[in-house]
Amino acid sequence: MAHDTRRRDFIAIGAGMAAGAALGIRAGDSEAAEVPKTPQPGAPRPQDVKLPAGGKMPMRRLGRTGVQVSLLGLGGFHLGLNDEATAARIVHTAVDHGVTFMDNCWDYNDGNSQTWMGRALRDGYRQRVFLMTKIDGRTRAAAAAQIDQCLKALATDVIDLMQVHEVIRMTDPDRVFGPDGAMAALQAAQKAGKIRFIGFTGHKSPEIHLQMLATADAHRFTFDTVQMPVNVMDAHYDSFTNRVIPEARKRDMGILGMKPLGSGLFFKSRPFTDGSVTPAQCLHFAMSQPTSVVITGCDTLGVLMQGIDAAYRWKPMPQAEVASLLARTAPVASAGQWEKYKTSQTFDGTAQHPWWLETGTLKG
Repeated sequence: MAHDTRRRDFIAIGAGMAAGAALGIRAGDSEAAEVPKTPQPGAPRPQDVKLPAGGKMPMRRLGRTGVQVSLLGLGGFHLGLNDEATAARIVHTAVDHGVTFMDNCWDYNDGNSQTWMGRALRDGYRQRVFLMTKIDGRTRAAAAAQIDQCLKALATDVIDLMQVHEVIRMTDPDRVFGPDGAMAALQAAQKAGKIRFIGFTGHKSPEIHLQMLATADAHRFTFDTVQMPVNVMDAHYDSFTNRVIPEARKRDMGILGMKPLGSGLFFKSRPFTDGSVTPAQCLHFAMSQPTSVVITGCDTLGVLMQGIDAAYRWKPMPQAEVASLLARTAPVASAGQWEKYKTSQTFDGTAQHPWWLETGTLKG
């Protein structure tokens, strides 16, 4: 078993090195990081991943909703980086292996991620999953239009969880809760039975997340969920894990961990290229935090199977192992070098497409 684990980690490390080389990125060259546009080369093949006999997907309570969801969640953005047939195979394979939490967003890949996921969830798959998506609209009209478009694209009468996407500006909380803000549309949609639960997500700064929570408190509203980066680099710079998770737990919110591998950027960092940190360790770290679900992007079946394997084999990470892992990542993480979603606008879709905040139109 130990030999198999080392082999899986070696394959994944090799994948990261191959991807970095193919993109012309040197170890330590964090300035070259960018949002992935296609599946990265060198990913593990499905046959390289040997799931444990009798493996089972752990389930966790999604905070105050009381719903049980899978420890591993399927990210929607990466589904749109391939073709629809591959996306459908990934969705079906995930659900057939116990993944119940589906992540998506109104704007992912010009809407293709939602459309493809909606089609993949036909023939009974929709009834087996907890479906989450996100909207960008900050006004009531824009949010309402985007909610209806999400329902149509995902081919469903009700979305289990709708989240306000990219809360990345200190002005966002007041806009969302303003007299003609997105929250009015979200609550109206919830009352109409179009959505069940309401949350928010962001990747920029814990200060902004805390402001969103404080603004909600001032309006006597409690979000059902909050989504944020939870990973081995986050702990060292402007940490969501250290600052936001405790506040979310006070409110019994479902905690959605994302970017456990930094959207693939971590593969190019020195701890990965020298083999001192592995993808499995990163996934297990995020799963060992007080997360309800850990959402990871899967653009190939091999990457999906790697995530499923990590979930099946997960056991709470001992504090000594956590400390050792963080010590190995600290030298390259102190200034957010590999968390470009925090330190640049590279991952800020609504900054690059500002009309997404104001309209129901994807194309400018």
